[in-house]
Amino acid sequence: MSEAGKKRILLVDDSKFVRTTFKTILSRSFAVVEAADGEAGWAALQGDRSIRLVFTDLNMPKLDGYGLLARVRKAEDSRVRQTPVVVISGNEDDAAKKKARAAGADDFISKTADGTEILARIENLLKLADTTQGLKLIREAAEQTATHDALSGAMTLHYLVTEGRKHLSAATRHNTPLSVMVVSIDNHTELSKTLGPQAAGELLKRIASLIMSGMRAEDSLGRTGDATFTLVSAGAGAPQALAVARRLREQLQAAQIRLGGAVHPIRASFGVASLGVDPVNTFEDLMSRAIERMRKPPAQPAAPPAAAAPGLPADVEIALTMLDNAVSRLGSARPTLIERLQKLMDSLKAKHADV
Repeated sequence: MSEAGKKRILLVDDSKFVRTTFKTILSRSFAVVEAADGEAGWAALQGDRSIRLVFTDLNMPKLDGYGLLARVRKAEDSRVRQTPVVVISGNEDDAAKKKARAAGADDFISKTADGTEILARIENLLKLADTTQGLKLIREAAEQTATHDALSGAMTLHYLVTEGRKHLSAATRHNTPLSVMVVSIDNHTELSKTLGPQAAGELLKRIASLIMSGMRAEDSLGRTGDATFTLVSAGAGAPQALAVARRLREQLQAAQIRLGGAVHPIRASFGVASLGVDPVNTFEDLMSRAIERMRKPPAQPAAPPAAAAPGLPADVEIALTMLDNAVSRLGSARPTLIERLQKLMDSLKAKHADV
C-alpha cells in the first residue's frame, strides 16, 4: 500500500533509536509522522488533520507525555480531543501508568512488544475510534431528525425552529399576528444540586405539562435549552402573549416544591416578542428578541420620588416598551393610535372616578 493510502500515526519520543525501532514496525501498515518531544508532537497534531492516532513516550524534554495528554484531552478541536493516544511503556511503575490513564491514555504498549502485537492493538484502537465517531454522528443525526424531547415531551429546538419558520411565513403572507414567549427556570441548576438531577428532570416535565395544558391547538412548545422552553403562538398578538406569560408566572410562583421539610420556590424569567411590534426578518430573530427581554427585565428607577405613582405591573411595562419600539414605524397610522389611546385614557379615568 502506498503512503498516500495509509492511515497516519504520530510517533513522539526523544530517543532516535526508539523512534526508528517503532517506525520500522508501524510503517508496515501506517504512514508515520515523527516528533522528538511533546511540543513538536502537539504542533504536528494540530497542523495535520489526517493524523489518526498518537504514539508517545512519557519522559521527554520541553513537554512530557503527561503534558501532551493533557493538551490533547482539553483541546477545543473535537478532532484533536478525541484522538486515541497510546503510551510507549518502558520501566514506568504502576503509579506512572495510573497517572497516564487518568490523563487520558487509551492504551500502553511495551517497548519490548513484538510487531504483530503492536499492529493488532493499534488496529483495534482505530476500529473502536471509528465506531465511537460513527455512533456520535448517528446521535447527531437523530437529534436533527427527532421531533420531540424525550424528557419533557415538548418539541426539540430543531423541530420548533422548523415549525416557527412556517408560522412566520404564513403570518407574513396573511398579515396575521405571531408571538413567541421564552421562559427559563433560573434556579434549575440549584434545584438539581439540592434535590438531585432526577427530581429536577421531573420538575421540567411538570412545567412542560403545565404550559401545554393551557395551549391552543395552533400553539407549539419546544424545549430550547437545558431549563428553557419556548412557546410559539400563531394568531396571537402581544396582549395575548403577555397575558399567557403573566398567568404562567403566577402559576410557577405558587408551585413550591416541598422536600425534607424544606420549601423550594421556582424562580423563572420570561420574555415575549411579537411580529408587527418587533422588526424581524426571520423566526430566529423573533426568538432572539424574546430571549433579550427575558435576560433584561424592565429597568426600575433607583430612587423614585415619595409622591410618585405606584409602579406598573411588569407585563404592562413590557407592553409599553413594545409600544415604544413600534411607534417609530407607525408612519401615517400615528393619528389613529393617538385617538385610540385617548379613548382608552378617558375610559380609565371614568372607571377610576366611579370607584
